[in-house]
Amino acid sequence: MSGNGRLAGRVALVTGAGGEIGGAIAQRFAAEGAKVVIADINEANANATAEAVRKAGGAAVAQVTDVSRG
Repeated sequence: MSGNGRLAGRVALVTGAGGEIGGAIAQRFAAEGAKVVIADINEANANATAEAVRKAGGAAVAQVTDVSRG
């Protein structure tokens, strides 16, 4: 993953990133140079997506989040 992409120097918060669509979005943001916060209600899925981003050369952290709660 490139640190020189269109999103270099930015942070992206992706909710639902433990799922297929959210995970793909997180991967793409990381590929464009963003540091990504992987937010999902399922801790195992969030961690797996964050690890996949890191293995591909991106920067990511997992955060357990339930956006349905205020």
